[in-house]
Parts: sequence; structure tokens; C-alpha cells
Amino acid sequence: YLKISKLALAFAIIRSKPPGKSCKEYTEHLAKTVSEQDFGWKSKVEVLEAEVLRLRQELLLNKICPRFCSVNDASAEALLDQEHVNPVSYSSQLEDSGCDVSNDYAFDSLGTASDFHQSEHNVNTSKPWLEVVPPLNLCCTSKKEFLTAPVQFLQHLLEIRKLSEGGILQADFTELENDSFTVCNSVSQLLDGLTVFYNSPKFPVSNFLTEAVSVLISLITDTKLSNHVLKKCFKKLEEFKKNLIQIILRNSSVNRFQALHTVSHTLVLLGRNNILRNSLISLLLSEVRRFAEELLQAHQIQAMYDITQYENIFPLCMMLEQLLQNETEESNISSSDYDGEEKIKFLRNLDQIIFHLSDEFPLFSLYLWRVSVLLNSAQIQ
Repeated sequence: YLKISKLALAFAIIRSKPPGKSCKEYTEHLAKTVSEQDFGWKSKVEVLEAEVLRLRQELLLNKICPRFCSVNDASAEALLDQEHVNPVSYSSQLEDSGCDVSNDYAFDSLGTASDFHQSEHNVNTSKPWLEVVPPLNLCCTSKKEFLTAPVQFLQHLLEIRKLSEGGILQADFTELENDSFTVCNSVSQLLDGLTVFYNSPKFPVSNFLTEAVSVLISLITDTKLSNHVLKKCFKKLEEFKKNLIQIILRNSSVNRFQALHTVSHTLVLLGRNNILRNSLISLLLSEVRRFAEELLQAHQIQAMYDITQYENIFPLCMMLEQLLQNETEESNISSSDYDGEEKIKFLRNLDQIIFHLSDEFPLFSLYLWRVSVLLNSAQIQ
């Protein structure tokens, strides 16, 4: 039947082709026309789906707090102004390779770190480097609209939460359980949009991505909303973390270090949630162990190894060390998921790997040793 259909289509094209055109040219013209029609319908469907999601978002907000849209109380406006995340200006940021730059200059070129952390109510200049430096904005203006709707919806959700906590509004957050579709789609759009921006960073940068990241972090660290979000979007958040780790490992551009630093910072911020931190530690342990075993194998047979991935593994080691330190400081060892299979795999034969690699790869071996010390100290505690 398929062969007969193809033959009939071929005869139809041959008989109907205009003079002066070959069958091939006419076939390509017809194919292009059909694909453009399909693309037009897909675009219309996407627009309608976006509108449906926007209406569902408005409806959900009204169900949670009917008075939210009509709040004109001065104290409520003051609280909104106070809680609103002010985007950080990075006007002094330069397009830089990240090489031959002192720590002081790096901080100056990235803008004022304290502005970002004041918005998170967590200013601490003694924090490790990944938490002190704010994330760079990598937003492409052509893709900004994709993030606008979910960011605004989640911002409103957080604002209602703050106002209800302050006793200004009454809100019923049990409605989140009844409409998981809207919450899941909004968070998924936000994560997909951030992944797109991290995949293709643009300098000089916009302020919009900082706001989007701040909304995401506020959402997963909020004591009341994070349970709803994690329950419905845990798989999507896990996929997002895996994508960011792969972005770090795969990036081979010469001018990549600012972008890698930004992705690393976002992952560490996600690690502020205990559930996400444990799974993130497991992912990082797995990737670092895999690379260490591949590097040892290449070293033993004197084969070539991927120098780019060797350079990119260090942000993963730094994140892993910092997350393990945070875990130890919070005395949350007994509930850690990484104490199982991934920890056993990582520590297995680690001493031999460090012994064989220490002469030629001293820095990487040092990081492996530091991580192993943190894991062993956690076990002792």
C-alpha cells in the first residue's frame, strides 16, 4: 500500500508540475509549502497553549488569594517593595576569559556581590567563593518572553506567601495540591528557559536572568512552597541539575570560565535545599569518579586525554567540596542519600587512583583527597 501511494504521488507531481521546472524543484517547492503550513499551525498552537497556561495561572492565584489583585493597602505595598528582588547591575562586567585574573579583580568585574545576597537575606563575606559571587546574567533578549510568564507567576506566588506570613492577606495554599498542572508547567518553563540561556550565554548581559534565578532559589528554599514544588517537579529539577553539570563538562569555548562559574553558582544555590543537595552530591560524586577512572586508564597506557574536560572538572570538585562542607556544618549526615552506593563507588580504590595520578596531576589528586576526607569525616561523625 505504501509503495502504491508513493507511486501515485510521484505521478501526480509529474503531471501537475509547471513548465520550466524539474520534478525535483517542484517536489522541493511542495515540501517547503507543506512544512511552512505545519510550522504556522504549530506556532498558533504554542501561542494558544501559552495563553491557556497564563489564564490558569491567574485562576490559581485568585483561588489561593482572591484579594491579591486588589490589594491597595499601604503596608502591603511597602512589604512588596521590600521583598521585591532588585536586579543587580553589572555594567562594569567585561568579556573575559577568566585567565590571569586575581580574585580581587574578578570580584570587581562581576559587580557587587552584597546586593544579590541582601535580596536573599544572607549576606556573608566569609562564604566560599561559589556563594559570594552573584550569578552572571546570560539572558538573550530574543528568548526573554519565554521566561517572563513563569517568572511573574512564581513571583506573585512568593509575594502572596510573604504577605500571608505577615498577616496582611489570607491565603489558601492547599489549592496548589488541586492544580499541579499549572505549577509543574510554570516551573518546567522556567527551568527550560534557564537551560537555554546557560547553553548559549551572551555578553554583555541582561539583568533578567538574575531575577529568574532568584525566583527559582526563593521558591525551593521557602519552607511552605518548596514541599509543593518538590513533590510535583522533582524529576524536572533532577533533569535540570544533570543538564547544568553536562553544560559545565561539555563547554569547550576559550572564553568559558565566567559562564561555568555562573552555572556552578546556580547549582550550589540549588543545594541549599536538603533534598536537592543530597541528590546533587550523588550526581557530582558519580561524574568526578567517572573522570578519575578514565584519567587513570589513559595515564596507565599513556593515551591522550580530554584536556578541556580536565579543566572543566574542577568546578565540579569545588561544588562537591562546598556542598559536603555545608552538609557537615548542618549536622545532617544521617539523612544523606549519598552515603550509599555512590559514596562506596567513589571511595573504592581512591587511594590507588590518587597515588598513580599525584605526580602528573597534583591539583586534581589534591581535590580527590579533600573530598575523600570530607566523606570519611562525615562517616566518623
